[in-house]
Amino acid sequence: MHRKLIASACALLLACTGFAQVNPTWPVIFKKINTEVQQNSKAYSTLGDATSTIGHRLTGSENGKKAEEYAYNLLRSYGFKDVRYQPFEVESWSRGTLQVEVGTKAGQLAPVKSVSLAHSPVKADLTAAVVDMGNGLEVDYAARPAAVKGKIALVYLGVLPGSPEGTGSLHRSEKTAIAIKYGAAGIIIINTVEGGTLLTGTASVTGKLIPIPAVCIGKEDGFKLKEQLKAAPLQAHIAMTNTSGMIKARNVVATLKGKSKPNEKIVVGGHLDSWDLASGAIDNGIGSFSVLDMARTFKTLKLQPSRTIEFVMFMGEEEGLLGSKAYIADAIKNKSIENVAFMLNYDMTNDPKGYNASDASCKELFKSIGAIAAKIDTTFKNEFSSRAGLHSDHQPFMLHGVPTGGSFGGKLPNNSGGCYHADCDAFNLVDEAGLKNTVRFSAMLLYGLADTPQLPAKRRNDAETRAFLIENKLEEPLRIAGEWRWTD
Repeated sequence: MHRKLIASACALLLACTGFAQVNPTWPVIFKKINTEVQQNSKAYSTLGDATSTIGHRLTGSENGKKAEEYAYNLLRSYGFKDVRYQPFEVESWSRGTLQVEVGTKAGQLAPVKSVSLAHSPVKADLTAAVVDMGNGLEVDYAARPAAVKGKIALVYLGVLPGSPEGTGSLHRSEKTAIAIKYGAAGIIIINTVEGGTLLTGTASVTGKLIPIPAVCIGKEDGFKLKEQLKAAPLQAHIAMTNTSGMIKARNVVATLKGKSKPNEKIVVGGHLDSWDLASGAIDNGIGSFSVLDMARTFKTLKLQPSRTIEFVMFMGEEEGLLGSKAYIADAIKNKSIENVAFMLNYDMTNDPKGYNASDASCKELFKSIGAIAAKIDTTFKNEFSSRAGLHSDHQPFMLHGVPTGGSFGGKLPNNSGGCYHADCDAFNLVDEAGLKNTVRFSAMLLYGLADTPQLPAKRRNDAETRAFLIENKLEEPLRIAGEWRWTD
């Protein structure tokens, strides 16, 4: 009789969802998750508390240390006994002074509002001609290979209007690496956001100091310089001081042991650190504090899926994925990498409408989980995306064959996208309802992934990982970054 009831429940669930790989207990559990998060979520209140009492969370700073302790104590207060720090020591960077002036003659330079990009030299005092290098891509330099030698490259952070159809962009660090390759003595990067907003972030593909000063200026100032260069040559003076040295930081890891497959591990994480221009409420408070509240929800409801879950607060993401690289290095050293079955990453995720995975093979499982979520709340559209990208904490996992994914499809709250890495990234931009949606729908994904009998995506071997990266057009940026470990 018991088996017949289970079979009947499974048949009913399949009829409702249209997908396989479901467990008849999931709808009940997902409803509990939904109710708990809607009624008792602490994501918004704890993020508000952290931004007001700590401020920014720059890795290696006193504030960064306070943030690590805040997350550790929060997880302990939620009932996790297995919480640990994962310390790492790396070369870090912090900004000092900066002066940028531009004009037609050396004696007639006018100041331009700007911000240093991370990993610029500890000291620079450069006066040189400015050269417009468009989008700052390899093709722009290849057309004029000697144009920036000993000069300052002016490049756009995104893709300029009027660029050839299909033109892709690169990370600011990769555009800086190309400028260095062609002999530039400095680089000025124009932000894509209007209103004079300045963006910081690393200009280094390696997480180590670069040999040239790199700065960001506002969009309006940048396009004004581009127009001036059409009429007459320009010179720029960049003077800066910064600090660099070895720093200590700590990832924070809380473990929930799996019920029947404890040696298979799902890592769910987000980066706790932020840049120092603001409090980092959006980048990445909304991601990391969602993960913390997922952990709280699992503990409160006493959920124990089949596989072990590690909730990880990564530090050092902003300065070159330092914490996630340290996690993978430790996992390779102690061979626990073999136990990491999947990694879910939450970086500026807000109000998701679906799920994404690096592997298309996950579609059926993710859609089956999403169908249950959509039945609970029709605002969840159960979209699915199969894509692979770089520049967040999933990257070190992906480069070692671990399938990755997360939640997607929502929009950042209150038009906060322009405050990415900027001085306007403050808690008043956070939307509590969107934050709750991230927690509840992502907790459902996490539970289903950790509890499914068979994971559809397997960890790739080295050859399979190489082929996967090539297929997803990631070879070029990884080569630029010096992270392409395969030989031709």
